[in-house]
Amino acid sequence: MSTHTYRTVDVPVSGGDLRVGVWDPVGAEGPVPTVLAIHGVTSSHLAWPFLVEQLPGVRVIAPDLRGRGGSNALEGSAGMTAHATDMIAVLDGFELEAVPVIGHSMGGFVAVVLAHLHPQRVRQLVLIDGGLPLDVPDGVEPEQLVSVILGPTAERLSKRWTDVPEYVEGFWRNHPAFRDEWSEELEQYIAYDLVPDGKLLRPATSYQTTVEDTIDLNLGTALSEAVAAIAHPTLFVTVPRGLQNEEPGLYPPAHRERLLANHPEVAHRHLDGLNHYTVVMSERGARQLAPLVQSAIAAVGA
Repeated sequence: MSTHTYRTVDVPVSGGDLRVGVWDPVGAEGPVPTVLAIHGVTSSHLAWPFLVEQLPGVRVIAPDLRGRGGSNALEGSAGMTAHATDMIAVLDGFELEAVPVIGHSMGGFVAVVLAHLHPQRVRQLVLIDGGLPLDVPDGVEPEQLVSVILGPTAERLSKRWTDVPEYVEGFWRNHPAFRDEWSEELEQYIAYDLVPDGKLLRPATSYQTTVEDTIDLNLGTALSEAVAAIAHPTLFVTVPRGLQNEEPGLYPPAHRERLLANHPEVAHRHLDGLNHYTVVMSERGARQLAPLVQSAIAAVGA
């Protein structure tokens, strides 16, 4: 039996409506703890069901960031500040004053900027393999950042597919990150990612928005200023493997230790045996992650 019921809500923001997934705890009476969960750069709110299932008694609100999922048609520029502004619209739409914020990958960077620009709306931060600066090689040109950081993930955005099965078999089935972690939830996530493009289908994630966001989080000032001013209780969670299940992951040990030395206010946990995707998008990862989230948000759960 599921621990939650699921629904979607459209929240008005600049340029249109933001699609928001909501998981309400089953059997809860009276006020329930609520968290805001923010997905990664080419993802959607359907990255979160694994973790949701491990958080009974907790309501999870998870938007599709502009340019992704059900928010793919939103007009206007992206960037960390724009996403943070959208998150405030979500909190206002649900009449929430302040909540713990969980961010995975780029969602972690959005969460840090949100906490900096609107500190009264954030209680705690849980940053999952994101949120603190990446170890980008010196001299990389802005237009090269997407391919350097995302690799084949970025290439996927420019391809077209005839149907969902072709998308599954042509890209995802042999993805090294998911070879041992295939699931029904993953297939639902994959199907949700496609939108019409003439007679074909394309990933819902906008390549242009991905470029804007990647450049902003690496070269813009919003993130650097936010990281320098972290004041909320913050847990930084890292994993050993990256987007292609390679080692090291996004935070090589030496770089990670430098970050932690520069930010003693940030708590850290390293979860072995997981990659950048499976830390949230697998039952195994969610089971390891959930106790950390529960502790960080002081919620009673599994």
